[in-house]
Amino acid sequence: MCGYTYIMQNKIYTGIDIGTYHVKVVIASTPERPDIPMQILGTGMSSSRGLRHGYIIDKAEAAKSIQEAVQRASSAAKVRVRNARIAVGGVSMEEIRSNGEISLTASGGIVTERDIERVKAESVKRASGKLGNRTVIHTIPLEFRLDGAKVYGKPEGMQGTKLSVDTLLITMLSQHHDDLIASVEAAGVEVDDVMASPLAASLVTLTKAQKMAGVVLANIGAETLSVIVFDADTPISLKMFPTGSSDITNTIALSLQLPLPEAEQLKRGGVSGSDVSERKMNTIISARLKVMFVLVDTHLKSIGRQRLLPAGIVITGGGSGFTDAVDIARTIMKLPSQIGVIGQLSRASSIDATWAVAFGLCRWAYAEDSIKHSSSLREVLRSAGESLRGLFRSLLP
Repeated sequence: MCGYTYIMQNKIYTGIDIGTYHVKVVIASTPERPDIPMQILGTGMSSSRGLRHGYIIDKAEAAKSIQEAVQRASSAAKVRVRNARIAVGGVSMEEIRSNGEISLTASGGIVTERDIERVKAESVKRASGKLGNRTVIHTIPLEFRLDGAKVYGKPEGMQGTKLSVDTLLITMLSQHHDDLIASVEAAGVEVDDVMASPLAASLVTLTKAQKMAGVVLANIGAETLSVIVFDADTPISLKMFPTGSSDITNTIALSLQLPLPEAEQLKRGGVSGSDVSERKMNTIISARLKVMFVLVDTHLKSIGRQRLLPAGIVITGGGSGFTDAVDIARTIMKLPSQIGVIGQLSRASSIDATWAVAFGLCRWAYAEDSIKHSSSLREVLRSAGESLRGLFRSLLP
């Protein structure tokens, strides 16, 4: 999550990424000039407790983990964190497609921002039958139509009688959503807003060119594999799978009949003089990675994007560090493949792509503050990865 206070005329933002293995907190401030990156003031990390597959199973334990990470980041940044934005994820996150339509006036009316919000709300209302026990995190417009004709970009200011929209609703179980917020607030931090973790990561790991051409961002976490697909600069699909790097550890433990801690060390290459050959380890790890990338490829096929994303696949998360991950993804998916890196960072920064979600939340808050006159999620997604100098150009549909 991301929050702010003022220090020496700079606005301070905090992003909290609550993962199954680690809670990560980034505190950043506005840059001195629009053409330079945000300054990271401090980071904090703690071992996650009370989570399973990205959702809370013990709120008290989760709150302790969050509090530890926040305190470490606060100490490093020398600021007190009172509020923040959080990333939400977990296996209960799902996408739902819907549509809405509203009347303007019989004689033809000018589309306003209020009309755009009305038609988006109508799309959520029409999906109510699919939303039992679920909370809508984001309502993302995929296509607007005015009197049946497709609108390229935003319809605001155009004239017509009927406004329609196709939307992508990002949802999660309400209980999981509420438990995450309750755990953060129990840690003494007020929640300003929430964002789906794959979206947050995309704000700092994908370029506008990649999102325009078509790209899939795959985050290999401890117990989840998240996938978000962009085309024409718009997120068109989000999918969570209940598998991650812990499954690789389990496979090593079973295959070699080793205790889990030793299997984890072997996976990370932290055991010297082991009787297990590097070739055998690579074989075990590669087999699990192949299963993961087959899942991603199958999802792309289901949405009609298999082998049709020119910018390929970008891999992030703790599981992205395996030597053969890029080659396996390229072979399985027949797409360009690369490890994700965080853009818009100062040279002195020491964080890597595993901090992308927490830092992405800070970029989200900064982008919203920078475009207060027009801060819809769609526009923030299109602008958060850009420098402020190019921010307003990027608002154009």
